[in-house]
Amino acid sequence: MTTSDPTPADTTSRARRADARRNEQALLDAAAAVFVTDGVDAPVRLIAARAGVGMGTIYRHFPTRPALVVAVYRHQVEALAEAGPALLREAGDPGQALRRWVAGFVDFLVTKHGLADALGADAGEGANALHEYFIDRLVPVCDALLEAAVGPAASGRVTGYMLMRGIGNLSIGGCDALRYDASRLAQLLVAGVLAEGGDQGPACGEVSPVPGAR
Repeated sequence: MTTSDPTPADTTSRARRADARRNEQALLDAAAAVFVTDGVDAPVRLIAARAGVGMGTIYRHFPTRPALVVAVYRHQVEALAEAGPALLREAGDPGQALRRWVAGFVDFLVTKHGLADALGADAGEGANALHEYFIDRLVPVCDALLEAAVGPAASGRVTGYMLMRGIGNLSIGGCDALRYDASRLAQLLVAGVLAEGGDQGPACGEVSPVPGAR
């Protein structure tokens, strides 16, 4: 055996770290799904049940709720960042890729909107840093989806940041309102963006006002 060959102990240690990463990803997937249906204040027992583990396992990985919410937030951001290029490769229709990405983005916003409350006293500085991370990771992805769906010239009329911010505003408070469907409104917004990209009419900011309305 040479000095560069891994020892059995090294192999075992790497396997354990890989298992721990997979287990943590499974917990984050389960927590994200529960947050979408029950909000970021959902009982830990629901997350444990969905993941098929005991509550103690959740607390070993994430000792506090803020730690769990932040981890889910980062996990969802990375999943959305990776989903954009993957959807463009798989969907065939760039417009459909954009619609599917937006559906995932709306689900993610449940976590995002509950982040400040979950962070508590650390909401100011911590939430600002996470927001910067979110913008840096996802705006370029949304820009690329828009450009593929409507073309470079038309995509400049509605940027990824504009679309994401609009969807974010539509989604505020939407997760617990029985008569309000944020997902449907987000898809209607996307349909409007796609329709505008396919015509030569005025951009939405250029529409003439109703006479006498000023």
